[in-house]
Amino acid sequence: MRIRHRLATTLTAALLSLGAVVASTAPATAAPADKPQVLSSFTQTGTSSYSSWLSARGNQGAWASYAFDWSTDYCSSSPDNPFGFPFEVSCARHDFGYRNYRALGTFDANKARLDSAFYADLGRVCDRYSGATGAACDGLAWTYYQAVRAFG
Repeated sequence: MRIRHRLATTLTAALLSLGAVVASTAPATAAPADKPQVLSSFTQTGTSSYSSWLSARGNQGAWASYAFDWSTDYCSSSPDNPFGFPFEVSCARHDFGYRNYRALGTFDANKARLDSAFYADLGRVCDRYSGATGAACDGLAWTYYQAVRAFG
């Protein structure tokens, strides 16, 4: 009886160990096949694309299966709110596009559009202002856009 008990215990332990090894080496769940299309929908120049991205950013858990990189350093080494103009969310969406297209290996093919979307986002910020203040904002938006085109 002891031998049978030892054999059963040893066999159970071996099976549990094998199960742990199999579980730890199981492949990670792949992102949905439509990830490139969703990423594209979040990085267009239009207001609806911006709004969709902003909504998704506020509810990242709903997009967890896509494994998007939501990290940001906002406007990098430039001010996030130059002269009080709130550019940080525009910079965050720009970072989102850059980081996720780099991860997909299709950054070069999308960079110009991402930079144009950034400029459109900055323009929407500047549309809140008029007169000399609006002109100052537009000038800063153009400067930020030229910087990412050249150095981004």
